[in-house]
Amino acid sequence: MIRHIVMFRWKDSFTEDIRAQWIDGLDRIHGEIPGLLALQHGPDVLRTDKSWDHVIIADFEDREALAVYNTHPAHEAIKPFSLPNVRDLAYVDLDLPHTTSPTTEDHS
Repeated sequence: MIRHIVMFRWKDSFTEDIRAQWIDGLDRIHGEIPGLLALQHGPDVLRTDKSWDHVIIADFEDREALAVYNTHPAHEAIKPFSLPNVRDLAYVDLDLPHTTSPTTEDHS
């Protein structure tokens, strides 16, 4: 299993309207993309100087499923909301044993 973690810091251009459309798209992705086992996301609650604004944690069956996700139309549909408004972006992909239970809660 691959765990894909993405952290965002937003520009001021990321308005509440844009955020709502982006989150709506994120919430619809699960079930639309083959091999996506679970998707969790939410804003940072502490808001320290070193905090990121939002995180996505997604679990995929394997690397091939992650590759499908990266170019899937459901994922492409939300990129116009996020990418132009990203100040900083960081991500990591972990190879986890299949015994790890996927995340399923959404904390948006």
